[in-house]
Amino acid sequence: MLSSCVATKNKNYTFNQKYSATKVREDIVLLKKILEANHPSLYWYTTKDSIDYYFNQTLASITDSLTEIQAKNKIAFIISRIKCGHTSVHFSKQFVELADKYKYPQFPLSIKVWKDSFVVLGYYNKEDSLLKRGTIITLINGKKNKQIIDDVFQYMSTDGNSNNYKSQSLSGNFPAWYRNVYGIDSNYVITYLDSNKLEKTTTIKWHYPKPDITKKQVDSTKAVAVIAKPKPIVKPLLSKRQLKLLSYRTFAIDTSISTAFIKLNTFSKGNLRCFINSCFKDIDDKQIKNLVIDLRENGGGSIATSIHFIQYLVDSNFKIADTVAAINRKLEYGNYIKGWFSYWTLSHLFATKKSDGLIHNRWYETHYFKPKSKYHFNGNVYIIQGGYTFSASTIFSSFLKGQSNVKIVGEESGGGFYGNSAMHIPNIYLPNTKLRVRLPLYKYVMDKDRPKGQGVLPDIEMQPNSNAIRNAIDPKMSEVVRLIRLKNKENK
Repeated sequence: MLSSCVATKNKNYTFNQKYSATKVREDIVLLKKILEANHPSLYWYTTKDSIDYYFNQTLASITDSLTEIQAKNKIAFIISRIKCGHTSVHFSKQFVELADKYKYPQFPLSIKVWKDSFVVLGYYNKEDSLLKRGTIITLINGKKNKQIIDDVFQYMSTDGNSNNYKSQSLSGNFPAWYRNVYGIDSNYVITYLDSNKLEKTTTIKWHYPKPDITKKQVDSTKAVAVIAKPKPIVKPLLSKRQLKLLSYRTFAIDTSISTAFIKLNTFSKGNLRCFINSCFKDIDDKQIKNLVIDLRENGGGSIATSIHFIQYLVDSNFKIADTVAAINRKLEYGNYIKGWFSYWTLSHLFATKKSDGLIHNRWYETHYFKPKSKYHFNGNVYIIQGGYTFSASTIFSSFLKGQSNVKIVGEESGGGFYGNSAMHIPNIYLPNTKLRVRLPLYKYVMDKDRPKGQGVLPDIEMQPNSNAIRNAIDPKMSEVVRLIRLKNKENK
């Protein structure tokens, strides 16, 4: 009841409405006070003087009324300087609820982004079929790829300097990010490389998705997904529940190479503890020698589930944290923080104030977890990760990294190798705009001796490439299968 006192909606709301400069500045001033009072790692990567500078610079730049999108960008610019992937700004609930009815024209291509590379994944308009899947783009409206990436990245949050998460997020919805940063254009001049690697230029029109008012209407994002990825083969007669579970986790065994494949897209949903137990029972029953774990789309979730998974694979006792600490038990400005009461309760039940003045979760800091004895897997383990590998999935890969029978394949994880700010993450509701800012309350250091500022680095790095995208090949999985076949041949 107490936590529900936070006002989350505005009366007489109109979609993407404007707010006066005064109202937006009031929200930003309040946000600074809330972060200073409650955020446990506000100055981990950026000094206080610099954070103050970014707040003041932003406040000074607001001289006229702003739409909700513009106000969100202003706040996102500041938040990104904290370099905390769990501290991020989101549209108001009302904006999200009405978004399908007010679809804006958008950039008409789906694009894969990494480093300074842009490659076409699919197109929204049929007349743009010249720009086929796998086409390399070098300029958009005269802007180089690097300039666009740098411009968009300054509104994105990530752990430390691990920008691979930003690349994945930009790839996930390039049209929306481009629109929110640059606005809307009716035409886009695209410079690309043709099949002979010669630079060519074409002009394409915006894509104008219609509001989703009928069940028969095809959603544009789904259309691109069909172009971008081959449809998975799904057995007929699966229930909606079964299909939903498949979106969270899958398990398969290829006896011809004695390999099991587990794909987890989350550590939160899908009855995962029972699923994981069942997987390792089957692996043990069939005496499987190799295990491939795909975490490329796993943004995290339950730390307890991540630990449970690790216990089936780790070869020695382990603890998951050197430090799990909050600034205080009573959240300052709690009337703007949804869910503050549950945090207050839990911090009294499970945390202890120490001499450093912080509120520590001593159990996570001191408890050693043991490997599972029943169905423990001792064969070869291959973890595939990427920029979306974040939070609890980063915990998983980081505590298995370096073990003799484990190889991590792919790209740097999005989540921090050193640690992050997380554990309990309520939303701040800014009183004027109702924009939501996620507020992690615990500083979580996995291992104080690890390097700070990067993600989990793979043992075998494999970046995307245009040829693989053009031919719908999964080079990371192909490399893992090649390594398994090689290992099996050596064992014979």
